[in-house]
Amino acid sequence: MALKKITFRLKAPFAEIGGEWEVEKAEQQAAWEMYVELATRVSVAPLGADEGLLREALASFYSLYDTTRQILRTYGPEVAKVPTTANDHLAYSFGYLAAWILNGVLRPLLANWHPALEDWEAKRADDVSRREHERAWDHHDELRDEIEKIRIVLNDYAWILADACDAPALMVANTQIRPGGGQL
Repeated sequence: MALKKITFRLKAPFAEIGGEWEVEKAEQQAAWEMYVELATRVSVAPLGADEGLLREALASFYSLYDTTRQILRTYGPEVAKVPTTANDHLAYSFGYLAAWILNGVLRPLLANWHPALEDWEAKRADDVSRREHERAWDHHDELRDEIEKIRIVLNDYAWILADACDAPALMVANTQIRPGGGQL
């Protein structure tokens, strides 16, 4: 039996979905676990122009694969129903949303940028810091822009999960951007 119904829309650079999610008990628990992961990592925090490394941001995104897989294994098929049409709306599940984030949002970014950055990193001289070398890359700003776009999608996803599990706002004040980019 559904605990609540959420209407949502997620728009990513590569794809978009939206509809209704009738959240059941197991999905609420899975949503909480995923929300905690997102709210406590770099993947939803803005990466300032002079902060961090691109490699670390990509690694944070990549680590969401293992986290998501573990949550899906823990809660099983009960949270992974295929979308159905209900009242002229698509009805989604936690599992479907989680897989969409991995395959429709993260995979295109990582498939493109991980090998390109790795090739650039291999050219670093021993006397140049990782930070200096990254910043000298011709695609540095372009990748930062792509990371920001994905961060916003993950932030929106985190808020949907928070709504699904009735969670308080755990994200740091400067990352509390509601779906669609609006500030709290």
